[in-house]
Amino acid sequence: MRTNHKARTRESRRYRRHLRVRRKLAGSAERPRLVVFRSSKHIYGQIVDDTRGVTLVGAADMSDGLQVEGKGKTARSFGLGKLLAAKAKEKGITKVVFDRGGYQYHGRVKALADGARKGGLEL
Repeated sequence: MRTNHKARTRESRRYRRHLRVRRKLAGSAERPRLVVFRSSKHIYGQIVDDTRGVTLVGAADMSDGLQVEGKGKTARSFGLGKLLAAKAKEKGITKVVFDRGGYQYHGRVKALADGARKGGLEL
């Protein structure tokens, strides 16, 4: 007998969680959305205005100007959060909505959020 169910991959499950979160929050001009994408080796962050559909600020853990204190991917994520906050302040952004992108708020994702807070963003 044939099944009608597709095997769900880890990525497809994360994407469905991401869509579920996106239904509830959206970035506006006064409070844009800080989006996180995490791969196995790197982490990326963007600040997006959803009303215009424009990325205002973007950075990755490989970007120039990233200052890392400590070792490992978590330390790089914390530095990325501080870098994003600095770039956002240059553009006049102080408040954002944090979008964890379907990932668990733990580890590198939490470190990025903490770094953004330390850099002066209000999440």
